[in-house]
Amino acid sequence: MFERCHAEGRTAFMPYVTAGYPSRPETVPILLALEAGGADAIELGVPFSDPMADGATIQHANYVAVDHGVSLRDCLEFVAEARSRGLRAPVILMGYYNPVLAYGEERAAADAALAGADGFIVVDLPPEEAARFVAACRGNDISFVPLVAPTTSDQRIGKIAKVADAFVYCVSVTGTTGQRASLPAELAEFIARVRKQTNLPLAVGFGISRREHVEAVGRFADAAVIGSAIIATIDAADEALRAQRVREFVENVTGHMQAGENGP
Repeated sequence: MFERCHAEGRTAFMPYVTAGYPSRPETVPILLALEAGGADAIELGVPFSDPMADGATIQHANYVAVDHGVSLRDCLEFVAEARSRGLRAPVILMGYYNPVLAYGEERAAADAALAGADGFIVVDLPPEEAARFVAACRGNDISFVPLVAPTTSDQRIGKIAKVADAFVYCVSVTGTTGQRASLPAELAEFIARVRKQTNLPLAVGFGISRREHVEAVGRFADAAVIGSAIIATIDAADEALRAQRVREFVENVTGHMQAGENGP
């Protein structure tokens, strides 16, 4: 995916949605809408009761999905159903360690591969504690994607990057997810520090909410992630139009239009 986007001279776009939000039946249609709008890869949030790295918007989505009883097993079933309905974009399961631990590390990696998922981002699993799960992922051809932040030292960035095999997720701000008016002034310098420690592609998330942010990120990174703005788009849409509005939002960010369509 990264090679294709690089060859096309564009920034990869990786939207995030929470599985089971706003409801179980809408999850797969929303995944398909993300791809139809131009998503290159998709982060599917695994609901958790204490999403400490997330701001109010994604926290709320997690709480609703948890109330719906959505588990890691359900997330895998969503992925499998989406694949059966034609989804081709890579899917990275993003969340926290507790659901993985409860499910079983080896089982989680093996079942994710069977379902058609491509990787895991586990926000609160540091490399020192990740050896078993990284081994389980690699044994099942599943990518493990670590995170680095602006406060991460150069030495530690190098250590964290060594457990990555697909890309490194760069957290743009010292804080939680959420929409922000502008990107941090220090972001380019931070990404340059990460570049010195790894040759892997770099994705930037947290605080990115619109097309100009994605374009700005593309000047120094390989991919941009938007989450809270997509959840907000779902919240603002009429129930019957949620998937359509999500597709339109992604089309606006990516400039992608379906063949034969004139757009929203």
